[in-house]
Amino acid sequence: MIVERLWPDMRLRNYHYLVACDETGEALAIDPFDADIMLSAARERGWTITQILNTHHHHDHTGGNEAVRAATGAKVLAHEGAASLISGVDRGLAQGDVVRVGRTVELECLDTPGHTLSHVCLFAHTDEPALFCGDTFFNAGAGNCHNGGDPALLYETFAQQLASLPDATRIYAGHDYFLNNLGFTLDREPGNEAAAGLQTQLGERPAPDMPVTTLGEEKHFNTFLRLQNPQIIRGLRERFPDLPEQPTPREVFMRLRELRNHW
Repeated sequence: MIVERLWPDMRLRNYHYLVACDETGEALAIDPFDADIMLSAARERGWTITQILNTHHHHDHTGGNEAVRAATGAKVLAHEGAASLISGVDRGLAQGDVVRVGRTVELECLDTPGHTLSHVCLFAHTDEPALFCGDTFFNAGAGNCHNGGDPALLYETFAQQLASLPDATRIYAGHDYFLNNLGFTLDREPGNEAAAGLQTQLGERPAPDMPVTTLGEEKHFNTFLRLQNPQIIRGLRERFPDLPEQPTPREVFMRLRELRNHW
């Protein structure tokens, strides 16, 4: 499996992805908004885009569908619940479905509501496992729920699906919010040395050169994976006096997501 992360340098800081089969040159375009950069990258590498995958229906993840389809004839795949919200979906996806690219790539669909009610992530069961997570999971952060989402469902997605993936899983997020998210971690957990060191290391690095983290690394500096950390809990109880002395992970996650909405 070959993964190409593309940076169209847009205001919303989107990443686009091409996932290609190294035997056939067939490629999957994930969340295209800038069709030109997707088509140009595929052309330069000699790949043929045969499928388009939208993790969810928001325009910054679907806006390039028609142009890519017109140029390549690619089929459009999306969550079965989002098919009515995305023009021209050819295949609706559900939990456990497999997306095949060429002869060598198989990606398992995870039904991951939260950012929206109909959101999919794709998981690659490879020697270096990978998660293409749209706006569910970010480097050092978690997706927002502003436009039709549900933070309680987002917590369930994290707790029941994402947290149990292998630590070696590489995180391919839909946007670059890395530095802002590290800032939020340090706001909530000032003593987090991993976050502080990474913030210093990445401070001058442009978005196209930001590292691809693993889930194991995220557990050291992603606040939304550190729900039982005493410093985080103490800080939340100062902001939310009604929070129990020993809150559940769900309660901590919900309060963190509430704070991050306005941070």
